Amino acid sequence: MLIALQNGALLERRIANIFAPKGTQAAVQYQVAMFTLGITGVMFVVVAGLLVYTMIRFRRRKTDAGNQEPPQVYGSNQIEIAWTFIPILGVFVLIGVTTRFIMSLQDATLPSNTEHITVIGHQWWWEVKYPDYGVVTANEIHIPENTRVLLQLESADVIHSFWVPQIAGKTDLIPGRANTMWIDAHEPGIYAGNCAEYCGTQHANMLLRVFAEPQAAYRSWLATERVSASAAGREVFESIACVNCHTIRGTRARGVFGPDLTHLMSRTTLASGMIRNTAENLRRWVVDPQSIKPGCLMPAMKLSDAETNGVLSYLESLH
Repeated sequence: MLIALQNGALLERRIANIFAPKGTQAAVQYQVAMFTLGITGVMFVVVAGLLVYTMIRFRRRKTDAGNQEPPQVYGSNQIEIAWTFIPILGVFVLIGVTTRFIMSLQDATLPSNTEHITVIGHQWWWEVKYPDYGVVTANEIHIPENTRVLLQLESADVIHSFWVPQIAGKTDLIPGRANTMWIDAHEPGIYAGNCAEYCGTQHANMLLRVFAEPQAAYRSWLATERVSASAAGREVFESIACVNCHTIRGTRARGVFGPDLTHLMSRTTLASGMIRNTAENLRRWVVDPQSIKPGCLMPAMKLSDAETNGVLSYLESLH
């Protein structure tokens, strides 16, 4: 685990180890990668070995005459055929193996009751929708363990790329087009992901987390998320411009430009994974988002102390 320091706040960044796959797709890709490294590794050892042997065997020695030209070898048809045919054969083997594995993933059977999740890429955060349940959240995807989940990937602005290395490969999110992929996780855990297609200033901080949970915990999370926000203490929030960008179910906030805040405090991070979701960091984020994530589309609202305290008190109640 890597701990980084940014703007005085400790960030917890989980290292996404591609050599420790925890999902079906990641495991298949790991096998293909190891097979490819094996074949290319053999080729490298042979070629590098021949080069080293040639440099040692045919180097100029002290006993050689000063200007004597070494024996000239003008080629061997047998050797040239061998070093042309063998690499070509290796390439075709790699093409065949890779195609076979790609087809096995694309043709994978999904059960009729497969969970459907829509992931929409924004600059620079992830909107996550569960259309069958009316649940909307941000930057964190919850899935049941050992269950294949179908993702519909869309973009609200530019091209993004969904990548959670330990459970699946990369798939692009393209404006005006819906791509699909399926993911699963073999064991419970938190799997780190990131946008893998440069999408602007804060591309590197467009982080993502996938929470794989036992079925009971997943169903409990869904049930909690389906509940509308409490009405208590929302007057200050509804009186300012936050409602134009954010949605909080059960209130008049219906904005679609920023993340849904209905259960904000149930999330582990803020600013798409950049800082932990604590009361102190939430205050910093509300007061001056640009100091944490320069270039983000959330402006500093210039609220008075009383307004800031009222908004924070309300947001901290959104569990």
